[in-house]
Amino acid sequence: MPDIKLQRLPDRTPIKLTITMLPDLSQALKEYSAFYAATYGRDEQTAELVPAMLDAFLESDRAFVRWRAANRKEAT
Repeated sequence: MPDIKLQRLPDRTPIKLTITMLPDLSQALKEYSAFYAATYGRDEQTAELVPAMLDAFLESDRAFVRWRAANRKEAT
C-alpha cells in the first residue's frame, strides 16, 4: 500500500429515496426551510436540507454512534 496521508475517498454516488410523510411533518419541514432562510439569508429546497438534517441527527445520537463503531470493528 502506498504511503499516503489521505485515505481512499468513500463512495459518493447519490442514492435517491422517496418517502411518504404526514402533512404535519411536511409543514414543519417547510417551516424549517423558512427558518433556515431567515437565519442564513439563503433559500434552500427542503429536499436539500433533509439529508443534512438526517446526518446531524444520526451524528448526535451517541448510542447509535457507539453501536455503529462497535459493529464496524466486528465487520473488519
